[in-house]
Amino acid sequence: FMLQGENCKIEKQFLSKVKTYIAQHNVVRATGRYLVALSGGADSVALLLTMQDMGFHIEAAHCNFHLRGEESDRDEQFCKNLCKSRGVSLHLAHFDTRGYAALHHVSIEMAARSLRYAYFQNLCKDLSLDGICVAHHRDDSVETVLLNLVRGTGVHGLRGILPVNGNILRPLLCVSRADIINYLGCKNQNYVTDSTNLVADVMRNKIRLQILPLLQELNPDVKTTIAKAAEHVAEACKIIDHSLDEALSYGLKVNSFDVERLLSFPSPEYLLYTLLKRYGFQSSQINEVYRSIMSREQHGTKEWQSEDYSMALTRGRILIDKREEMAFKPIKLPEVGTYVLNQENDKLKIEQIERDSTFSLSKQADCVCLDAQNVLFPLTVRRYVAGDKFVPFGMKGFKLISDYLTDKKKNVFEKRRQLVVCDAEGKIVWLVNERVDDRCKVTNDTNSVLRLSLILNQ
Repeated sequence: FMLQGENCKIEKQFLSKVKTYIAQHNVVRATGRYLVALSGGADSVALLLTMQDMGFHIEAAHCNFHLRGEESDRDEQFCKNLCKSRGVSLHLAHFDTRGYAALHHVSIEMAARSLRYAYFQNLCKDLSLDGICVAHHRDDSVETVLLNLVRGTGVHGLRGILPVNGNILRPLLCVSRADIINYLGCKNQNYVTDSTNLVADVMRNKIRLQILPLLQELNPDVKTTIAKAAEHVAEACKIIDHSLDEALSYGLKVNSFDVERLLSFPSPEYLLYTLLKRYGFQSSQINEVYRSIMSREQHGTKEWQSEDYSMALTRGRILIDKREEMAFKPIKLPEVGTYVLNQENDKLKIEQIERDSTFSLSKQADCVCLDAQNVLFPLTVRRYVAGDKFVPFGMKGFKLISDYLTDKKKNVFEKRRQLVVCDAEGKIVWLVNERVDDRCKVTNDTNSVLRLSLILNQ
């Protein structure tokens, strides 16, 4: 009787701790519907029981990766039996994990992770569930902190595992593995053991089986200590992130960041790292940018490329622009009509109209009127190139387009995207969205007008 009473006390304390944690971190909602990732191990079994006992609507999902022969099949059968006994709907998936790993050139561990989470996400969407509950606990978070330290990490890597990451939810991060085992013991609930977790063959297992026991010799309560430190770092990161967001919003204008504003920040290097990481730049590239800024080597323009973005350091500013999928190909415009310019479905419309008493010149930069007699078809729209020149409207002599754009304070990316419209003789008749060539302007002697309109697909 005393043992039974003690078991009830353990169970109540466990559930109370999890409930408090869920409420503090807004992990799950009472009215929500959730998918529980169920492997059959102690952690996921405890998660299933806890969620159900606390009254949440749950369904379970189990993945058979076919990596451990009969043991994998044993785990699947255990999950079937458990869910049947608890009245929980179970969804099963089978994967050729080794085949996937070979095809995608990734480790078995990474392949299993990719397959698992892709399946969970699709299932969650198909079933219209509110989130995916996984059974990471406090010790997993401690291992993650140490793992990140060994591999190298910024301050955010010292937060450990977060309770909420998108729709991935972790209600058990407040309890230890020992707490979970005690909880299952008091409920007389069995579970399966993955034999690969008992072998120190991957880095996480080495930390769990070798490093942490050594640290516990120095401090028997080291897991609690590290977990608490990670919580403090997580709270400090909120302050850091808020400060960074304020600094970036103040100094960033249309993907252009002022270097002097950067240097006024308490940690310019960290602000730069935060800014450029958002656009996929590597640490080595960010270090190069920072060295260039600090050495004041800002003569001309320097550029760096990430997978999706280009970044330039020029005239005391950091400029960031989306990389184009492909170069703009010149487009022939043989006659009046509407022409598609690019994959974004932007268009150039050409009309020929008679100049009568109702005619009026356009005052919009994206719509211009030319004297049709001074423009010879076919026209061509293309990017401007070095050496291109025209006679800007209102002037008498030629001006290099590069000089014109510099006078207009266009940055390197704006210059690179600049379009021109040429006629059959190669004469630039319109610097698009800027100015027409004075030789093609509409005059009192003009009878027929070509109207060119740039139509952006916004």
